[in-house]
Amino acid sequence: MRSLGIISSALAVAVLAASCADSESAQEDTASDITTGVTDDSVVIGTHQPLTGSASPGFVHVSTGASAVFDYINDNGGIHGRQIDYRVKDDAFNPAQTMDVTRELIEEDEIFAMLGGLGTPTHEAVIQDLNDEGVPDLFVSSGALAWDQPEEYPYSYGFQVDYSTEAKVQGAYIAENLPDADVGLLYQNDDVGPASHAGIEQYLIDDIVAWESYDPGVPELDGQIAALKESGADVAACYCIPAFLGLAILEAQSIGYEPQWVAPSFGGDVEIISQLIEEYAEGTPAEDVPPEAFTDGLIVTAFLPMAAQTDDPWTEFYREIHDEYNDGAPFTDTTVYGMVQATLFAQLLMEVGPDLDRETLIRTLNSQEWVGPGLVPFAATEEDHSGYSGVMVVQHNAGEKPEVLQEPRATDSDGGDILPFDLDRPGPDEVALFGGTG
Repeated sequence: MRSLGIISSALAVAVLAASCADSESAQEDTASDITTGVTDDSVVIGTHQPLTGSASPGFVHVSTGASAVFDYINDNGGIHGRQIDYRVKDDAFNPAQTMDVTRELIEEDEIFAMLGGLGTPTHEAVIQDLNDEGVPDLFVSSGALAWDQPEEYPYSYGFQVDYSTEAKVQGAYIAENLPDADVGLLYQNDDVGPASHAGIEQYLIDDIVAWESYDPGVPELDGQIAALKESGADVAACYCIPAFLGLAILEAQSIGYEPQWVAPSFGGDVEIISQLIEEYAEGTPAEDVPPEAFTDGLIVTAFLPMAAQTDDPWTEFYREIHDEYNDGAPFTDTTVYGMVQATLFAQLLMEVGPDLDRETLIRTLNSQEWVGPGLVPFAATEEDHSGYSGVMVVQHNAGEKPEVLQEPRATDSDGGDILPFDLDRPGPDEVALFGGTG
């Protein structure tokens, strides 16, 4: 019996030792997970972007803008001794391809975080994988409400003002300033459409005379524009990416339809639209018309300083970076968009400090109010992952700076009031983007 006792004790010790070893191994695995992509001298981040495909015109400049800011930061010593290794994968705005490149970023590139993954249908295809893997999914380049579901997707955070909020401000502006207008809607046939309708219909449900959708994979709008004209819509609100807004404006001109065009921030980049119209007009009666003539009078909403607002200190700062690190590419609103995403990420890394891991990053992001280049308040808390919360209303006039028709106002995507606000917006010289000890 004594020998059995000795054996039993030995087995207990062995089991305890194995248990401790398993526990230590699990802790090491967890530590490895949360520091994936981080070394003493670099941090690897990734993104999926439409470098080719239907959404590439305009949106291709998002990642070049972010790259320019990261190059600027790296040339100034990086953040807490680390260089930012920014890896951009082309998904051609195809959700199946987005899944492939995101898997590459997670498994092969071993990214620390995803930054600014672009597109509603594309990012919806990978958001679950990113959250299952515990990858911080920051500042998604889409206005869908899906990114603001902290209970379901705790690692995902929105960036741009959501589609409903933006369309709500547009609807209120049209109702107040164009009270007798009939309104036609042209929209992308994914989440963009219903979300935008939920905003604009709060103020214009009785004034909307046409709902026309398009497929981003089919570059054809003849039927939709003819239907808008037939409806008698005085205002055409186009919830479209730049390629389709340019196509819509050109097609409308070709059939003698001249509504007041209204566009959201994600589609109203005039520099890009003008380039596209010039391209589309080749070989048509419109090829001799200056492209800026087609966008003259276009009303857009914006939550960031615009490339044409040269007197804004952040625009001036970004232009200097662009000229040095992005020479040869156009300086557009979508360039600024990517630059702001990179700026917010750099602010976050600076605040986290040298001891960088995923959980600390998320806690830090949730812990304070983030101000910088944006024109409206930015929400990133444990309960609210929505991003920017309002817009200003601007009109483009050919050969002139954008005219601000309505100063920035903030609201929600539901029935809350649209209100002015006080925002202590710092200048670039007041925001630390690089430095710190390693």
